[in-house]
Amino acid sequence: MPSEKRLIIIDSNALLHRAFHALPPLTNKKGQPTGAVYGFLLTLFKAIKDLKANYIVACFDTPKPTFRHEKFEDYKAHRPKTPDGIISQISVTKEVLKSFDIPVFEKEGFEADDLIATIAKKVEKEIEVFIVSGDLDNLQLVDEKIKVYTLGKGIKDSVLYDLKKVIERFGVTPEQMNDFKALTGDASDNIPGVPGIGKKTAADLIQEYQSLKNLYDELATDTAVVKPKIKEALKNNKENAFLSLQLVQTKKDVPLNFSLESFKFGGFDKEKVKSIFNELSFYSLIDKLPTIIFD
Repeated sequence: MPSEKRLIIIDSNALLHRAFHALPPLTNKKGQPTGAVYGFLLTLFKAIKDLKANYIVACFDTPKPTFRHEKFEDYKAHRPKTPDGIISQISVTKEVLKSFDIPVFEKEGFEADDLIATIAKKVEKEIEVFIVSGDLDNLQLVDEKIKVYTLGKGIKDSVLYDLKKVIERFGVTPEQMNDFKALTGDASDNIPGVPGIGKKTAADLIQEYQSLKNLYDELATDTAVVKPKIKEALKNNKENAFLSLQLVQTKKDVPLNFSLESFKFGGFDKEKVKSIFNELSFYSLIDKLPTIIFD
């Protein structure tokens, strides 16, 4: 094991969705779908090896509505129904994580992203944090101690987002990602944003005015130097912009009970894991058990 403390926080639902769509359908001997779990584990094992992680925790969404649905009834309203093939593999994934003695967190009324933010911010003074995800919703958390490890084009490709990488990709800092998304919106979550404002324009505006509040303060005093068409869109959609800002911000104070040491990884029962892998027909993964990485 490495001497430095390094924590992986798994954005589990996002990772399962990405794995499900990236891999061909797989089943075990009983015909049970297993492809999403397999892809999930491939990514996790690669992340453990790449990041030399020795602490791990997993966060899940729940099926229940969240506080965001209370703020905006149509939140995620246009998102397609989660395929049954993914739903059936969530409980299996939790069982696999349990066999690795990896703690699992989920809480009604909140999304996994809120739990991730709460845990990451609480422990970052003690340990380097890597959020392993299938999407980029957690880039707002990136700082000197928190990074996001996400999938590239394929299940085996990965990209590590630190401060420099976020700015390079989006033209704004991690702290400004919420202001940026408040302008662009997010079609996948049905977050409205400001119609007609794309990523380039949003980045230019946030670079110029630093935040959504500053931008609208200057618009109110008519000192903002903005193209007439953009100015009109901003003024007509002020309420949507600030609603979007609330929707994209992750909560960092979800009531959770945990200790960092409970996330320590590596002391699991290999035979228990092998038994589950055999049930799932994951024979090739048995030789890739993460502790072997540190032998």
